[in-house]
Amino acid sequence: MQTISVVSLNLWNRFGPWEARREGLRAGLDALRPDLVGVQELVVAPGFDQAAEICPPLGTSDDRRGYEVAFSPAHREGEAEVGNGLFSRFPIVAHETVVLPQGDDPHDRRVLLAARVETPFGVLPFFCTHLSWRLDQGHVRTKQVRAIADFIEAYAPSRDGLSPVLVGDFNAEPDADEMRFLRGLTGLGGRCVYFQDAFATRGEGDGTTYSTRNPFAEPLREPDRRIDYVLVRGHDDPPRHGDVLSSRVCFDAPHEGTFPSDHFGVQATIRLR
Repeated sequence: MQTISVVSLNLWNRFGPWEARREGLRAGLDALRPDLVGVQELVVAPGFDQAAEICPPLGTSDDRRGYEVAFSPAHREGEAEVGNGLFSRFPIVAHETVVLPQGDDPHDRRVLLAARVETPFGVLPFFCTHLSWRLDQGHVRTKQVRAIADFIEAYAPSRDGLSPVLVGDFNAEPDADEMRFLRGLTGLGGRCVYFQDAFATRGEGDGTTYSTRNPFAEPLREPDRRIDYVLVRGHDDPPRHGDVLSSRVCFDAPHEGTFPSDHFGVQATIRLR
C-alpha cells in the first residue's frame, strides 16, 4: 500500500526552555518517523536555524533523521523571521509563500506555504498555514480559509493527481465556520469545498491539541480545544486516493520532564494511491 505519514505541529517559536524542548522535538520525530512535517512558528535568524537544530538535512551522516526544509516567513521579530515550514523526506521541487487576508492588526501577517513534493508515488501538493489567533477573529479566519481554498484549487486543479494535503494551526475548533467551510459543511455564502479532517475521520479521543494540561499553555487559561489539523482534499470520482487510514494526537507528553511545545501535534497516515 502506498502511504505517507504526515505531522502538523506549532513549534512555539523559541519560547520557554528551548534547549530542553528541542530534545523533545528530536525524540518525537525519531519515534514517529513522519515523511512530511508541517510546522508553524519556525524561527530563522542570524546564527540560528531552528529547523537544523531539530533535524539534520538529508544526505548527512545522520540521514536517518534527515529532512529537506522549505520555509515561508510570515513576520519579523528583530533580526529573526518567523513563519511556516515543511520538513520532507522527499525532494521539495518547488515552494512559494502566499500572503493571506489579515484583520486590523498590521503586525498580524499570516501566510500559506505552498509546495510540490516529489514522493515515490507522484508529485504531492502540500500546504502549511497558521491562521489569526484571537478568539474573536473568526471573521478574519473565514477570509483566510477562502483564500487558501481558492489558491489550492488554482495550484492543484486536476483531480487526476495526488490529493493535496493541507496542515496547520488554524486557531479554530472543528465546529467553527472556518473549519466547517473546509470540511464541506458550509459555503459561507459561496461555493463549497471539501477536505477530509484526518482526526475526525480516523482519530480516537477528543483530539485536543491546545490544553491546560500542558504547563506552557496553562497560563493563558484558554479553553481546551482541537485547533491543529491534517486535512486532505476529497472527491467522489474514482480512483480513490488521499484516504486517511489513521490519525492521532502526538507530542502530547513531556520528554524528560518538558513538553516539546505549547501545542500538541497531530499525525495522520494517508494512502496516496
